[in-house]
Amino acid sequence: MPRSRAELELAAPPGDVWRFLAEPRHLADWWPNLATVEPDRRGLAVGARWRVRSREPTLFRRAYAEDTLLVTVVEPERRFAFELARTRLRAELALAPAGEGRTRAALEVSGPLLVGFSRSLAKDALARLYALCQTAASL
Repeated sequence: MPRSRAELELAAPPGDVWRFLAEPRHLADWWPNLATVEPDRRGLAVGARWRVRSREPTLFRRAYAEDTLLVTVVEPERRFAFELARTRLRAELALAPAGEGRTRAALEVSGPLLVGFSRSLAKDALARLYALCQTAASL
């Protein structure tokens, strides 16, 4: 299965990054092409199912297409993983301390349709997460 991997150092401590990630609706802020996230009552918990909607059409998907996100791994301040049911896309974000007030983030994404422009999905997602952390760090 095709994979995309990226690593980046974020300008925030792991606890702050995790608090941002722990709010399910924030996924649409940093995950490329997501417009909305509607979490179930469990929030960020293994087995939780969230309804997500895409922002833009692609060759294989119409605009505002829905998918179900299944949370597969939750290790506070360390790991978060999920799978999108319809597209069979899997993602795992690993966090580690990287010095005072910084976090090393590694994102691996895999899926059968991860070709062409979508091969940069992990890099694009981490770049957006980095921008959000940079903004918060400067406030």
